[in-house]
Amino acid sequence: MIFSHGLAGSRNAYSHLAGSIASHGIIVIAPEHRDGSTAISFIRDTNASGTGEKATPKHGRTVEYKKLPHTPCPEVEEGRNAQLKIRLWELGLVHDSLLKVDQGNNITNLNRSSVSLSMFNKMLDVHTPGKITFAGHSFGAATVTQFVKSTFYSPQFSQAPNNFEPLFSPSSKSSIVAQITPNTPVVLLDIWCLPLRAQNTRWLWNKPFPCYSPSGPGGDPLLAIESQAFFKWRVHLKATKRLLSSDPSSTTSSSTPLSEPHVYYATSAAHLSQSDFGILFPWVVKKFLAVDEPERIMRLNVRAVLQLLRDQGIEVSATSAADMELEGKADVDKDVLIFGKNEEIRGWNYLSTNVGDMDDVDFETAHDSSASSVSDMNKDPEEVVIKTEVLPQAPRTAERL
Repeated sequence: MIFSHGLAGSRNAYSHLAGSIASHGIIVIAPEHRDGSTAISFIRDTNASGTGEKATPKHGRTVEYKKLPHTPCPEVEEGRNAQLKIRLWELGLVHDSLLKVDQGNNITNLNRSSVSLSMFNKMLDVHTPGKITFAGHSFGAATVTQFVKSTFYSPQFSQAPNNFEPLFSPSSKSSIVAQITPNTPVVLLDIWCLPLRAQNTRWLWNKPFPCYSPSGPGGDPLLAIESQAFFKWRVHLKATKRLLSSDPSSTTSSSTPLSEPHVYYATSAAHLSQSDFGILFPWVVKKFLAVDEPERIMRLNVRAVLQLLRDQGIEVSATSAADMELEGKADVDKDVLIFGKNEEIRGWNYLSTNVGDMDDVDFETAHDSSASSVSDMNKDPEEVVIKTEVLPQAPRTAERL
């Protein structure tokens, strides 16, 4: 699994989620993006000493967080696209590095303290098409969406309108093009749609996920988990439903002729619940974000991811009876309840991609006629976390998604 972090996140911000998935036999790669989206990132200068030593202020440079305005405009779209270009390029490098590690090639730019990667020689299932899972949180979920769709639809770029600007254009002969198929598992945690809807990438937004292609299985390989905060963000929820449907370009689609994706939200979950924040600071999320069970919310996320992988034929170990809340029973190798649609699990709510029940929301103009709080307005994730979940404020001008 390749996991992309969100705004102000880092390679270390999802260690509980990544570690829990890894404990079931999945190798999880969590890169730190150098696009100005993490709080601060330090790049080692491995040529300074030739030893690949640990990063120090004397050997390397920093990438500072890049703050962009919240109101969408050509300059903001250009800024987010620039970040996505870096992120997609980095994901391509990660994939290429995984192939080299499996082939036993020497990776030279590691810290001296790093454990040798030779143990993974011929041990990674990274050559079989559709076996690598792509996952992300918030801006990271948008990143893997753009990466998967850009790769899958790259043979059609010549048919796109003249104003379309591809952010990632792999060669038709590259291994990543062969890897991403209609059966590729995709995990989206609180996906942030705004970066995907720039005018010069709108053609790709209108394309469905690869799973909906004529040869695809429908929504089965697609998992989206929303926090309650994003669920209540109604304008954005409608955009998310459109994105996850079989026809994102339609403004009237009510259902998909194929199987729907797995879409859920956890009651009382905050946007930060899918990172380590809730685990590290449970009293903060309980007091300020009304998150009562941060560890349980994380367990529900992990259960859903594991079952998605099982359903796609990827071998993972059983889910423990404790995580399944099955006291006194054996571990479970098929978590049927996690993909139930009738609230079989407390606080775990199924969502359809049917937008017919949201006719009062017009996300093209980002105006919600039923909006009673700023949580229904269109913001970037920072505002959802700070302005909506932490500091109440009066509604302000809505922003276009």
